Amino acid sequence: MRLNVSHILFTAWGYEVSLLELFASVTSLIGVWLGTTGARITWPWWAISSALYGAFFYQANLIGSAALQLVFIAAAFSGWRGWAPTGAKPGLLRTRGRIYAILWILGLWLLLAPFLSWVGASATIVDSFIFVGSLIAQILMVLEKYESWVIWFVVDLVGTILYFTQEYYFTSFLYLVFTVIALIGWWRWNADRRNAARSF
Repeated sequence: MRLNVSHILFTAWGYEVSLLELFASVTSLIGVWLGTTGARITWPWWAISSALYGAFFYQANLIGSAALQLVFIAAAFSGWRGWAPTGAKPGLLRTRGRIYAILWILGLWLLLAPFLSWVGASATIVDSFIFVGSLIAQILMVLEKYESWVIWFVVDLVGTILYFTQEYYFTSFLYLVFTVIALIGWWRWNADRRNAARSF
């Protein structure tokens, strides 16, 4: 059976949850939670959930969010190869790296928003921010930098609002959970980094 947003599994508080959205949400939640632990097994879950969400967002005409899933799939392969079998070893960006990350987000955001508008995507300004912020956060996560969780927090909060206004309430709630998980990931990775520093 082909998964799409028209295959409704159940209705909750007047919102129809499709089988595709449910599968995408559950696999994504597992992948993100495993990421907070630094476990390498997070990456296959990222790849599966990204493929499912790519189909979901494409059908919802959120082109930036759909294209972002291709980046996540590529990052999943890179993360699987780059992380040690024992998991992530969180590190700290230097001040220059943090400035570059912010400049990349702002610069790419300003370039992407007009393009998404040109192709007729929905919510171009916000969707482009989610794309660019997630791209930089994912790169930093692959590189095992704990600042990735700070960016994830902001992106997930924005995503919560966007998907709520688009009336994708189930996905909006999932992104709200991601916002909380980002704080947990930030705390865990920072603690792991400090513990590793003390052991030397």
